[in-house]
Amino acid sequence: MNTTPDTLFHIEDAQKYVGKEIAVTNWITLTQDQVTQFATSTKDPDWMHVDVARSQLESPYGTTIVQGFLMLSLVIHLAHEVGLIPAGTEYGLNYGLDRVRFTDVVTVGSRVRSRITLLDVTPKDHGRSLHKTQHYLEVEGKDKPAMVAEWLVLWFTKLEHEKTA
Repeated sequence: MNTTPDTLFHIEDAQKYVGKEIAVTNWITLTQDQVTQFATSTKDPDWMHVDVARSQLESPYGTTIVQGFLMLSLVIHLAHEVGLIPAGTEYGLNYGLDRVRFTDVVTVGSRVRSRITLLDVTPKDHGRSLHKTQHYLEVEGKDKPAMVAEWLVLWFTKLEHEKTA
């Protein structure tokens, strides 16, 4: 099941989707170039991520592995891919994470996708709404997820934005 609408639901209807899987993203392949660029930008040159030759000889995985934080950073890309922005909102702000677990190693070249469940919707003042979504990062061909993360986004309605402008 791939869900790629412009938006998954209207902000006023969000509560109806709490506890439900609301999207499954497309598969994406994690490449050595992505892993190396991420290592460079985060100043994390661990050989298990960037040294292909050494990893083939010394790593228990026989190849380089994807950083956990790279997998976590894919949450935003995958959320945009499936239209996780609720209709009726002007914008959202990353509010943080409640829980993140890296539950399995992902080798470079693997394909991953995310199953997204809406866990909670908390109305806030001034027409804002705090949404908690669970992102279950699957690895193609594996039963165990590579990562499970609970992400918080504070959504601002168009109406509230117009009032404060």
